Amino acid sequence: MMVTQLVRVLSNRSCPIFSMSLLKIGGITVVQAIVPCSLPELFPANTVNRQQYLGTWYFKAAVSHREADIQKFKALDNTLFSLEETANDTLLLTGHMRMGDNCIKQTWTYHQNAERGDLELKGRPERRNLLWSGKWANCASCIIFQEVEPPLKETDTVDSLNRLMLYARQSDVDSEVVTTFLQNSACNNMLASFRLPQLKGMSLRQFPNLFGEVDASESQNVSF
Repeated sequence: MMVTQLVRVLSNRSCPIFSMSLLKIGGITVVQAIVPCSLPELFPANTVNRQQYLGTWYFKAAVSHREADIQKFKALDNTLFSLEETANDTLLLTGHMRMGDNCIKQTWTYHQNAERGDLELKGRPERRNLLWSGKWANCASCIIFQEVEPPLKETDTVDSLNRLMLYARQSDVDSEVVTTFLQNSACNNMLASFRLPQLKGMSLRQFPNLFGEVDASESQNVSF
């Protein structure tokens, strides 16, 4: 998969997007600046050093072109994720999520394929999982994770799923990081957004795995 194709998936456009700033002077609106919207740097999954991404991550925000793609995130208040390598070219992501007064655990298994620039999610072969540099949000230690699924029908022209998620190494990352992520996303026409409230803490007690592992052999009523 070519990088140029991935960039088009992110922007959902085949040509550059521009942002225009307006300024009112004496009741007259004038153009203050016209600049192209920036795009993040792609980290091909088949070439990155996955060891540097192992450990703890905190989900901070999500964006998409449609509200439906991020709707289920809006039930979250706080999260804690852990990424570990369970076998050669296999990664296990474990998420502990606070939803109201409940703490939910869910796992995702990803495979790294030498022939592909994205990660393969167990049970979701149609989904592309892409890694982008957190520098797009002015956070070198952050990572941006994109999930894309193809149109449901051959006649559809829009992907059935396309969302970006910002993850940080610290739970108290500067709020300006999230703001920059949302602003750059909006510039690329990803106007639907969600910022994690973090109003309640995370419990370390063991809770039932209500979501379970995403697996093709199991039917999940709730999943991300």
